[in-house]
Amino acid sequence: MSTDNEAFLHGLEIEVAAELAIAESSHFEDVARTPVTEWLFDPTDAERYEVNLRGLLGAVEAVEEGETR
Repeated sequence: MSTDNEAFLHGLEIEVAAELAIAESSHFEDVARTPVTEWLFDPTDAERYEVNLRGLLGAVEAVEEGETR
């Protein structure tokens, strides 16, 4: 693949990893202990978002690894 694609994938990996770090540090389980009327977001949606970020990061890493072979 081209250098442009490699740079794009590397940048995407950095962005997704940063977003995942934020999601992991948010402690969604603490929100679940508060009354529903005080929720700013649904903890289930937040957990689903984190899982999706992990999947996206894994996919980006797999594509990058495939390009270096």
